Amino acid sequence: MPTSNLRANQLIRAGKALRRFSKGVFYIRLTQRADGDTQQVALGIDPGSKKEGFTVKSASKTYLNIQADAVTWVKSAVETRRMLRRSRRNRNTPCRKNRSNRAIGNIPPSTKARFQWKVRVATWLSKLYPISRFVVEDIKAHCFGGRRWNKSFSPLQTGKKWFYAELEKLAPVETLQGFDTYKLRNEMGLKKTKAKMSEVFEAHCVDSWVLANYYVGGHTKPDNTEIILITPLQFSRRQLHVQNFSKGGIRKQYGGTRSMGFKRGSWVKHLKHGLCFIGGSSKGRVSLHSLSDGRRICQNAKTQDITFLHFSSWRKALPPLPKVSGLRAI
Repeated sequence: MPTSNLRANQLIRAGKALRRFSKGVFYIRLTQRADGDTQQVALGIDPGSKKEGFTVKSASKTYLNIQADAVTWVKSAVETRRMLRRSRRNRNTPCRKNRSNRAIGNIPPSTKARFQWKVRVATWLSKLYPISRFVVEDIKAHCFGGRRWNKSFSPLQTGKKWFYAELEKLAPVETLQGFDTYKLRNEMGLKKTKAKMSEVFEAHCVDSWVLANYYVGGHTKPDNTEIILITPLQFSRRQLHVQNFSKGGIRKQYGGTRSMGFKRGSWVKHLKHGLCFIGGSSKGRVSLHSLSDGRRICQNAKTQDITFLHFSSWRKALPPLPKVSGLRAI
């Protein structure tokens, strides 16, 4: 169960707990089993097309608010792959026989990738908190026509059913409609900003907080409005060559998830650049990237100067501080 900083430090000094970090979140692991009742902890999830909100809350406290970027690049990547595959088949070169369309009847790759991202975040939080209920704002699929069977053919409808089934493996799932969230938000006097891309609590986490509070209760106003920003990393699959020829008609190798023995996206600590994550590799060196904005710090880091921390498929950041009279607030 979540505890205070004072109590956590006391357990560590007494040797009853160990210090641990998981993707930027500090927690302790007890060295001996502790008996006792646990509180009801809910995870509120507010899905979105560009941004999403996650809130971990009990009746006594709001523990974590996360605003996550959605996975939006899969559709264009699949279209590019299809275009290149068809262009190769039009060439006068040997090729394998066409396979049957394996995508028929299944969840489209772009839809499944969106929901797989939500499942990864929910699984990660379930390992840190004893989540007893998932409260999700149910998204409505836009179906054409008035026939009942048409709803089952919506990729969004199929995807969310798969998503709920995966969450059920972790804890019971409860869904609310969008108008229910709107009603709960108005009863508490909370406002949701129209700037959906802004990095503030009122953008998406206000809805996820309302959903979690609906199940556990305990507050009439948010007691914690601090948020953490996480962004999924986009990895390119290993290819035989890049799309275009290089000088001399040679196609270079491209893609993969390993860089000089490190898994790309892993959080590491460099002697000079500090905390960062692993990018690509070239000529026996690796590139390092910033966790806050993903920009490349360097591309010639030596492996012996790097200390591995843990694996990760996303980067984490804090929202920028508000500006006061042209200066950043401290």
